[in-house]
Amino acid sequence: MASKGKKYVGQQLLIIFLVLIFAALIFALGLMVGYGVIGKGSSMWDILSVEKWQEIMSKFTGG
Repeated sequence: MASKGKKYVGQQLLIIFLVLIFAALIFALGLMVGYGVIGKGSSMWDILSVEKWQEIMSKFTGG
């Protein structure tokens, strides 16, 4: 009986993990399309760089 419960919990955690991974991929794809295609950025891959995020954050923080 206990192993059946552990299997169920494991399956539920796997589903949650897969949904989070899928959501992160969709979010990254949306950022890339929004910045590179709609926003006329230089390259859609630039939005995934650390330097671009530092530039964006500095605009909000005044740094």
